[in-house]
Amino acid sequence: QVRLVESGGGLVQAGGSLRLSCAASGSIFSINTMGWYRQAPGKQRELVASITRGGSTNYADSVKGRFTISRDNAKITVYLQMNSLKPEDTAVYYCNYRYQVSSTYLEVWGQGTLVTVSS
Repeated sequence: QVRLVESGGGLVQAGGSLRLSCAASGSIFSINTMGWYRQAPGKQRELVASITRGGSTNYADSVKGRFTISRDNAKITVYLQMNSLKPEDTAVYYCNYRYQVSSTYLEVWGQGTLVTVSS
């Protein structure tokens, strides 16, 4: 069974930085896309950033230029470096892996890590 474990959330002042990590446990191969999503209170979950197996990245407009997503395929880990944080970045952040087993496409979510940015 594949599990994702996130770490790195916490409380930070506006303008500060945090680095989130998401590591997979269990056997997982052929990961296509790794991504970070977030959900603020009263809002829908939204994509923050994603990275493909080939390294192509995609960012929400609200985080472009401030956040950087990267992955370590050997460690089956994805990172999110968050700089110049704003109070509106406050949310629970979830990592997501989309992978393939034979001809079946699957996805797994982490449990979430809370990021709180104070003004």
